[in-house]
Amino acid sequence: MVTEDSKILLHRFNWQRLWTIFPGRCITSLCWRPDGKAIAVGLEDGTISLHDVENGKLLRSLKSHTVAVVSLNWEEDGQVIKDDSVNNSTYEDRTSRFFPPAPRVPRMPGLAPGDTGFMDDSDDSFRELSNSSYQRFNILCSGDKDGSICFSIFGIFPIGKINIHNLSIPTPYATEPATCRLSHASISKIALSKDLCHLIVMCSGELNHDEVESAERQLGMHGCHCLLLDTSIFWKRKNELHQVAQQASNIEDLIEVIRASLSLMSKQWSDAMHTFREKFDSLSSLIIDHGLDSSPQEEFLSLLGGARTSPPVHQFLVNSLGESGVKRVSKVVCGAGKELQHVVLDHLQPAAEIIGFRMGELRGLSRWRTRFQGIGLDETLINNATEKSGILLVQVERFMRVLSSVVQQFSNFFNWLLKCIKLLNQEPSDQLLPYNSELVVIFLKFLYDQDPVKPFLELSEVDIEPDMETLQRVKELVHFGGFSDCDFLRRTLAEEFKQMESSFKEAFLMPFTTISMKMLCKDVLPLFALPTSSASVSVLVPISVTYYKDASTSVSSYQTHEHGFIDYISFQIPGDSSSNIANCIGISRRFMHSLSNSSIEESASLEAVLLSVPDGYHCVDLSLYKEGQIVLLLNETTSASECSGESCMMIVQADDLPFVSIPRSGCINTWNLDQLKDSVMHLRLENEKVRNIPHSVVAPLAVSASRGVACVFAARKRALVYILDEDEDDVSDSE
Repeated sequence: MVTEDSKILLHRFNWQRLWTIFPGRCITSLCWRPDGKAIAVGLEDGTISLHDVENGKLLRSLKSHTVAVVSLNWEEDGQVIKDDSVNNSTYEDRTSRFFPPAPRVPRMPGLAPGDTGFMDDSDDSFRELSNSSYQRFNILCSGDKDGSICFSIFGIFPIGKINIHNLSIPTPYATEPATCRLSHASISKIALSKDLCHLIVMCSGELNHDEVESAERQLGMHGCHCLLLDTSIFWKRKNELHQVAQQASNIEDLIEVIRASLSLMSKQWSDAMHTFREKFDSLSSLIIDHGLDSSPQEEFLSLLGGARTSPPVHQFLVNSLGESGVKRVSKVVCGAGKELQHVVLDHLQPAAEIIGFRMGELRGLSRWRTRFQGIGLDETLINNATEKSGILLVQVERFMRVLSSVVQQFSNFFNWLLKCIKLLNQEPSDQLLPYNSELVVIFLKFLYDQDPVKPFLELSEVDIEPDMETLQRVKELVHFGGFSDCDFLRRTLAEEFKQMESSFKEAFLMPFTTISMKMLCKDVLPLFALPTSSASVSVLVPISVTYYKDASTSVSSYQTHEHGFIDYISFQIPGDSSSNIANCIGISRRFMHSLSNSSIEESASLEAVLLSVPDGYHCVDLSLYKEGQIVLLLNETTSASECSGESCMMIVQADDLPFVSIPRSGCINTWNLDQLKDSVMHLRLENEKVRNIPHSVVAPLAVSASRGVACVFAARKRALVYILDEDEDDVSDSE
């Protein structure tokens, strides 16, 4: 549930509260993942966040939209893929054969779990989210108030985007071929069919002819419309899309591991170098105070050569730094170096290796042109991304060599300083670790006032100049299958990661664009008119869309992939929409099958019914429920305050309603439900299954698909739950 101050509360069915979270922004939509293990939350800024049901932890945040997400729908493929199925090899992830479990995002050392945004090693939420997704192919659809609809496989991998304003809407039964477009449209509800072949979009807006030859041709039909989109590409290519999304979504997870690793390593090394500079910069001040014009490196080299110790160096080593100071700085710097090595070996390098393997898998798929070229898996782009992942591995090895050398030379320099301090204090130094004088010289010349590690971890405009011999060897390897990009020797690790990430985005953009272009509008059903004053604002109309399984055999003639599912669209007609059908509940069915027949005369599969709300009541919200039930939430119409009125919850069996076939008119400028104004069915409280509520209620109404349906709605700032027993005539309530 969502509170008025945008907090999400999750309860078990016995009202045991599991968790409460506050996203910090207004929540505009909610949706459960089909397996019930995650929740998708749409926010007013266009963000979609996925949360673990068990603990509320943020699993992933997607910025698919730029405005409020008003509708979410998460649907999975109805075909169960069992472990012993012969088709299981289609979805097999071979990575586990050759690699241990994928690395996690690293945590800052010394922090307890929960002290940072990084994932804890003991937290299996993110891995569970990914692994459970592999068993059944699913699509998360999201619609925003500006008319954009985004599609994501597993709720993670973006695979398409359309805008209803840009759709060319056909008029299938028109005498002359014509198309229409929507303007000033706002999405109310979206619902993907069980077979993933169709998307029903409920929206309000103005429907006009695509051509603007004359004013007479403009329809100017402002109202609520139902669009039918062809998304059969998800069904036809679900095997291919599943494999690509499986690899790509895991690659995205591993990219986050590398990004977090680089960020953590950069901070740790920067802090260590800050500690070193803070201690040793005081030597420069002491040299100036003593009137000398030499540098700290020259003073140290003089000390190394056996010359008499200068006063500033003596004061710095004995008084300012001391033995404890050297040990403290040595622990910080060398400790940071070891931490960086651990992050590389435990997180960054394994992630880069698995990315390389997964890109190799995608590379193999991209060469199967007859199957994967149709979904936009471009071989050239995948080859380029695969090479970038290989170059990143080379850069990781290169960085480790530099880091190991730098840490070794720092350690050797600190051992020498400890030896010098012992000698200056005339203390025994036999127990100290030995040092290498040549390495001390190299350190003072090249590392004392420079940092060769930092450029590898940060983006920099300064290129690394490789030696010409190495560069020539790399160019010669191109003829033997080496990297075609020889300039990688000039780039740092951070720059290489940026280029690899860019190549991945370019490669995965092609399937996104290809799938988006293949989703077209097949039909439009004008439902009812809305006042023109609402053209510039979003109209809040209670709407529910679902798919019931039809057990009759009469539907077999038009079944293709639908497996007997029929679309049901239920909606409230506002009181000011039309004088003929005001204050009615409209229910239509078989809209997505109405195009299956070839002629207007045969296309009578579209059916609808109008239910007149009982006198003295108006509909607050409604919801469709499995096995053909419609749950209505009705408020008593009263001129007094809201709290003084009463309300009721009515359950209507959809199969018992007198549906009327609606022939699809060849003229698009017709409100189809106006044909039913003479056959309205009047609902009566004494004839239906009703639960009286001694106070008024407000939206939203949410009906679950569990065995006992739970209706949750707000009533005078309280949340009420009614458990409906399908075998009894009455309902029980729990507050």
